[in-house]
Amino acid sequence: MSTLRDAAMNSKAWPFEEARRVLKRYEKAPPEKGFVLFETGYGPSGLPHIGTFGEVARTTMIKHAFEAISDLPTRLICFSDDLDGMRKVPTNVPNQEMLREHEQKPLTSVPDPFEEFESFGHHNNAMLRRFLDTFGFEYEFYSATEFYKSGQFDEVLKRAVERYDDIMKVMLKSLREERQQTYSIFLPIHPETGRVLYVPMKEVNAQDYTITFDDPDGREWTLPVTGGNVKLQWKPDFGARWAALDVDFEMYGKDHSTNTPIYDRICEILGGKKPEHFTYELFLDANGEKISKSKGNGLSIDEWLTYASTESLAYFMFLKPKTAKRLWWDVIPKMVDEYHQQLRAYPDQTLEQQVANPVWHIHGGNPPESKMVVPFSMLLNLASVAGAADKSGLWGFIKRYAPEASPETHPDLDQAAGFAVRYFNDFVKPDLAFRAPDAQERAALEDLAAALRSEDAALAAIAKKNAAMGNDEPLPVADFHSDEFLQSVVFAIGKNNGFENLRDWFKALYETLLGQSQGPRFGGFIALYGVAETIALIERALAGELVQG
Repeated sequence: MSTLRDAAMNSKAWPFEEARRVLKRYEKAPPEKGFVLFETGYGPSGLPHIGTFGEVARTTMIKHAFEAISDLPTRLICFSDDLDGMRKVPTNVPNQEMLREHEQKPLTSVPDPFEEFESFGHHNNAMLRRFLDTFGFEYEFYSATEFYKSGQFDEVLKRAVERYDDIMKVMLKSLREERQQTYSIFLPIHPETGRVLYVPMKEVNAQDYTITFDDPDGREWTLPVTGGNVKLQWKPDFGARWAALDVDFEMYGKDHSTNTPIYDRICEILGGKKPEHFTYELFLDANGEKISKSKGNGLSIDEWLTYASTESLAYFMFLKPKTAKRLWWDVIPKMVDEYHQQLRAYPDQTLEQQVANPVWHIHGGNPPESKMVVPFSMLLNLASVAGAADKSGLWGFIKRYAPEASPETHPDLDQAAGFAVRYFNDFVKPDLAFRAPDAQERAALEDLAAALRSEDAALAAIAKKNAAMGNDEPLPVADFHSDEFLQSVVFAIGKNNGFENLRDWFKALYETLLGQSQGPRFGGFIALYGVAETIALIERALAGELVQG
């Protein structure tokens, strides 16, 4: 019988593939620092978006995978580049005029437009940490401001002075000619204005580790590179951070991939060993455009969590990280239902299948039991026909469908019911468009209502369909509480009424009864909503009441 380590070492799940690459770094000797370091970077120039969370979630998945194949200790650092200058004012925050007065200042020197924290950088850092803490990530938070000012970066900054020409050669190759004339890897922070300056160096002195430059007013200044007086340009900062911390793994978006050789080479020039990298594809908004912190055109962390659980978000992050994915409201129901499908499948899977299952990676090898006896998509349909104002309006239907369920024993279902009502009211209800049935559909709906009123009529409909198809199987036991029996009835009515393609029949049910072009497995919907309630819904559709609103 294979062990977890055996299964993990052979698994094709992408977190294990990445973990094995990291492990290979230490096949000859363990790390001198005593642990394997995973890092994720964060630029707090705007409110954190889901992409930021995804980076930490995915890195955590790789870290857990590593821990399954190795006994080496691990750490995860979330590094915020909050000493970066605020190059433009984000459009999705208050106090725009005030912020404009502080452009080019480090984010931790810009006042918080929300007036809640010490600075805008502190505000955005707190938002990120709050969510990461809520989700239960194990990480250490590093602030670039503290890292530079505390002296933790001083040795690498001194080395950057000593090897300035070598680093500049790497950088100049990647720049346009006009940019080469003024470029320096060092960005001084003006002693008077506090702004981050993009100015050429007049001198870089390896004797006393200072730089000399002229400010925009033509005044000459000399500053030590240590102690937070100077920061590195962002590309050199990547490589320098890797060298300073001895980072073993960092992932980033595809937009960074062309810079990877630059980051690696600078790390090596500064005496470090380049880490393993993983580049993921970017998230897209509703229009297929890259999501941006400053534009706020993607879903925020809080927005997703208004309508679904953190686990469904983590499931979205696990899927095909090297494929660009549309991240918009309409992906949420599918992610919730697929996540619970994987949870339900997990207990009966082999060890090899379990370590390939997304829920193993989402829950660090210990996934919970799913109590979602009603899919999220079905809850949305129930919210529609029940006219529920809150989740309590759904529980009467749920308890009849699944008598063993309650908010106390099925907390994930209870949470999902609340999310479903909210999601329905905000995203489904505004676009409902009922239509009247045509003649063929009207006849079929009348037959369906008749079959639901009578056990004999239901069985007769199934028998008629079987005869037409040359099927001599015995009739099923009539059970109007059974999803399967009710689905057989719906199927038979469609066939008996001449729907060659049953998709047209089900589409007619969705459009005339639910006001949508897509919908649930209809037998399951009847079982959940109730036979009598479904008959009443059909009668309303036939009377034209649903179209009239």
